[in-house]
Amino acid sequence: MTLTLLSVFVPTFFFVSITPGMCMTLAMTLGMTIGVKRSLWMMLGELVGVGLVATLSAVGVAALLLNYPTAFVVFKYVGGAYLAYIGVQMWLSRGKMAIKNEAESQPAGVFELMTQGFVTAIANPKGWAFFVALLPPFLNASAPLAQQLVSLIAIILTLEFCCLMIYATGGRTLRSVLLKSGNVRIMNRIAGTLMIGVGIWLAFG
Repeated sequence: MTLTLLSVFVPTFFFVSITPGMCMTLAMTLGMTIGVKRSLWMMLGELVGVGLVATLSAVGVAALLLNYPTAFVVFKYVGGAYLAYIGVQMWLSRGKMAIKNEAESQPAGVFELMTQGFVTAIANPKGWAFFVALLPPFLNASAPLAQQLVSLIAIILTLEFCCLMIYATGGRTLRSVLLKSGNVRIMNRIAGTLMIGVGIWLAFG
């Protein structure tokens, strides 16, 4: 990769990653409710999903899927309903994602967190469309495709992870500020509302 290519590629994809979206909202919400450390499992699932979307977009599979948008409908609705259900549970101060007193604490499972991140990344048609539009121009048809993809996707995932950490840390900071009043229910309702919003955004966005 040339310095010229990197000077365009890195700012472009950092700007796109740092822009508020479903994945960043999810990271902020989980940073608020379960903390940054536990949120890393969601981030792992999300990064796997982003890497898969980027790879398939580069090889043209996404173009086919975008021509048949019904392929996303069921997955979008199921994924959106799943996240909205978790949001409702959080709003009611129930479930493993809700903020609880230390004595009540029962952290969400690793698989559940990874699934949230993966589903959110994969079931977002805008993400597919974005990669179809922006990733191919950075690929050189006269050079080995695999090597280019590995380099570009590694950079994309690094930028994505940095942005997820920024949002999760922001959520954790917000929790510290708001919990000074000791009102856990308000925090759960804020986080639950955000999670429900992500679910609706995923299903109908």
